[in-house]
Amino acid sequence: MNRPGFDNEKYVKLQSQNIRDRISKFGGKLYLEFGGKLFDDFHAARVLPGFAPDSKVKMLLEMKDEAEILIAISADDIERSKRRSDLGITYDEDTLRLIDAFRGIGLYIGSVVITHYRGQPVADQFKKRLELLGIRVYKHYIIPDYPSDIPLIVSEDGFGKNEYIETERSLVVITAPGPGSGKMATCLSQLYHEHRRGISAGYAKFETFPIWNLPLKHPVNLAYEAATADLDDVNMIDPFHLEAYGETTVNYNRDVEIFPVLEAMFKRIYGESPYKSPTDMGVNMAGYCIFDDEACREASKQEILRRYYAAACALRQGLSDPSELRKIELIMNSMEIGPGDRPVVAAALRRAEETGAPAVAIELPDGRIVTGKTSSLLGASSACLMNALKALAGIDKKLLLITPNIIQPIQHLKVEHLGNHNPRLHTDELLIALSICAVTNPIAGYAIDQLHRLRGCEAHSTVILSHVDDELFKKLGVNISFEPKYQAKKLFHK
Repeated sequence: MNRPGFDNEKYVKLQSQNIRDRISKFGGKLYLEFGGKLFDDFHAARVLPGFAPDSKVKMLLEMKDEAEILIAISADDIERSKRRSDLGITYDEDTLRLIDAFRGIGLYIGSVVITHYRGQPVADQFKKRLELLGIRVYKHYIIPDYPSDIPLIVSEDGFGKNEYIETERSLVVITAPGPGSGKMATCLSQLYHEHRRGISAGYAKFETFPIWNLPLKHPVNLAYEAATADLDDVNMIDPFHLEAYGETTVNYNRDVEIFPVLEAMFKRIYGESPYKSPTDMGVNMAGYCIFDDEACREASKQEILRRYYAAACALRQGLSDPSELRKIELIMNSMEIGPGDRPVVAAALRRAEETGAPAVAIELPDGRIVTGKTSSLLGASSACLMNALKALAGIDKKLLLITPNIIQPIQHLKVEHLGNHNPRLHTDELLIALSICAVTNPIAGYAIDQLHRLRGCEAHSTVILSHVDDELFKKLGVNISFEPKYQAKKLFHK
């Protein structure tokens, strides 16, 4: 398990203050484009040990009386039913989920803007659905030759055709279900309309990665490149910042490439640009909150290795392009790291070789590595999970917490009545059985009580896990990777 290296409390305070300072700079109103995930930023938590996945939300809650949320969704994404790969739901469904989530923690949802609108019927239907639910909805249109034709964009026939979004608070946070939703264009359109109405307002961007005041090749920034290997993003030195201030900072290529266009738009709206570089636009303070650089470097190396295995598995499943894996391999080579730097890999492979069947290994918080093998009763994931709980609880490995006479009826139900071919217990079934046994066996209950100690632990499987087992490890906060191969030699894998 990674030792802490990031001060989360300091981060929340610094970040809130920096955003307030930016609001003041622009006369009392700021449109803040939020990149990445507002909820559950597990990538940041993995590479910056100590970072809480809900840090950004906590930061906004510190400012909840000043902030409102504006969600942008592309009409094109609604039309093609684009899905979030991590949640398996469409962008329009995720918009509803986000509204519920923000409201559930006390943040104010101002409205929804449908971008890239060109009369799509499904977008009209979604707009009507939101309005029936009491949500204000606005439309922003396709602008020909965006973002290159600046005279057209910053005119009555460009941003001027977009509906003006009525906002109430000093901080307007623009977020979205995913990339390509038109967040930046929404911000700029609002600046155009606010300026025409004589309202002072500004724009800033909140991207956690790359961290601008860490070196270009710092493992934390390289882990971000590995995480976005399926995109065209690369980290680079911000040449505009270097020229303006003589300081080396890190940004990513899309912001650097678009900056001259943004600068020209700012000049047409305001008469001058408030920023001299892409780095100037950012408000991220994460780099100031790292107190153990070596801990963050090591955590980032493990993240890059996990991304390598994830890309290899996606390629094996036909879900990615070979270039994604090659890009991560280049990052690994530049850092001189490989699978041997992930201790659970060797342990799992060794156990699989000994048993001739799939195996799983978990590294516990104290550095011990426990393994699990495939048996007639339990899959390797379930066996490893059970062994890990026993080890954490100090329970003899040979002691049966779930007897065969409990497992066998579950197997009978799975095979004879539910049509499953695999009788072995999945991890969720194991935990349910263990919970039932805990009613009469206090030792089983003590094992269950150790589950929270698995959060942040590293694990590896010698085969691609089932969706059920994969999801359960994620829920427990276990950072698991897989070898890019299946247990069975079949063409179809459910």
